[in-house]
Amino acid sequence: MELHIRLEGRKGLADQLYQQLRAGIDSGHLAAGTQLPPSRLLAEQLGVSRKTVAEAYSRLSYDNLLSAVVGRGTFIASRQPLQNPAEPAVPLAAAAALERWQQRATVLAARATQAPSRHDFVGGASIKSQFPFDQWRSCLNYALRRSQRHPERHFAAQGLHELREAISHHIAYSRGVRCSAADVLVCNGAQQALDLIARVLVQPGCQVAMEDPGYPPARQLFLALGATLQSIPVDGEGLCVDAIADGTQLIYVTPSHQFPLGMPMSEARRHALLARAAELGALIIEDDYDCEFRYQGPAPDALQRLDRHGLVAYVGTFSKTLLPELRLGYAVLPAAVLGAACVAKHLSDWHSPPLLQWALARFIGEGHLNKHIRRCHDIYSARRERILTRLDGDLAPWFSAVPASAGFHLSALARPGVDVELLISLARKVEVGLYSLAPFFSEAPLRPGLLMGFGAIELLDIDPALDRVRDTLQQLS
Repeated sequence: MELHIRLEGRKGLADQLYQQLRAGIDSGHLAAGTQLPPSRLLAEQLGVSRKTVAEAYSRLSYDNLLSAVVGRGTFIASRQPLQNPAEPAVPLAAAAALERWQQRATVLAARATQAPSRHDFVGGASIKSQFPFDQWRSCLNYALRRSQRHPERHFAAQGLHELREAISHHIAYSRGVRCSAADVLVCNGAQQALDLIARVLVQPGCQVAMEDPGYPPARQLFLALGATLQSIPVDGEGLCVDAIADGTQLIYVTPSHQFPLGMPMSEARRHALLARAAELGALIIEDDYDCEFRYQGPAPDALQRLDRHGLVAYVGTFSKTLLPELRLGYAVLPAAVLGAACVAKHLSDWHSPPLLQWALARFIGEGHLNKHIRRCHDIYSARRERILTRLDGDLAPWFSAVPASAGFHLSALARPGVDVELLISLARKVEVGLYSLAPFFSEAPLRPGLLMGFGAIELLDIDPALDRVRDTLQQLS
């Protein structure tokens, strides 16, 4: 890589070179420890004599800005860059649009920068200690070999056929989704799937209905695209379908494990929702974010399986079942939406990384995904039971669990008189991470409580952590 230097004319070349290197060092653009090219090489690159470069280097060394290491080369010396007063920024004509997006930040984004507690009940974090890293490494090596032999430079925006085939078989088996590889769009996580669907459907003023409480990133995405948002309350059977207004064009739901409260949508409510969507011609986004993990009774079919009119877009992710760092998800889309979403995907980032797609296709095909889910299911089940036992036991005077049969978080509603936010603050002081339900409510009356994830906390840590929570609650009482 060439050093960016521009010399003008044929006079004072050594001084020009010195001044430009000095300016780069003073500003910090040439960082301490950066190795400069050998004088012979830089002279060839700039088309000047080696003596010119040597003179500039000598002056910089005299100023203690360079240090020479015998046998290694010449390096920028350590020093504090000069702080030049910045030029005043010119206000952008699009400042209002930027402000609109900046206002869309969510509490979940803020949590990403927060240091975890020793005992952390954070939601959405999957177990890493059980991940089969050796098998995943083998699949990545296979993907590298495939890449070496692959002649193409670009790939279909919809995703590699073998991964879409593997996904369609997996979700048909585990969730009853009716689809083929042709219906699947591979995305960078479920959030991109939501973004692509919304981008091709939502225009300013478009009416979008979603659960309240609900998933904040989806809410903020729809608002950022100019939607008119309806906050639809939920009850023990899920989304209250009767509250969906005329003119609604898009409905976002989490029917199998309502986020964040956790109750599943009843069979009758599912049929009512599909009937209402058919009346409106509205697309339903079914976010099935963590429902491969079920603990009670037979797993209900996905809402998409009941759809007979092409009105359900089914969204899933591997961030919960595998690793959040993987950032691969998918959407099963009706024919009316798929083509436009593929164009939006192509314009967004061309396609998801083929190396990860090849690796994941092999990982699923060799049975590693199902084995990992079964292994994690037993671990999550034991953790869930332990938390429920405590909520029904010594924590019952302060909290009651919301019935939920899937996923790896549950919600605990606070009884009257419990100051949830104060409890969270005091719990962090004793190294217990608790998280409020409040950020997930928008217009619906707040139901104070806790979202308790059990993906990131070990079974043996649950009782000591909840002992500290109980002791804190007793002190507050």
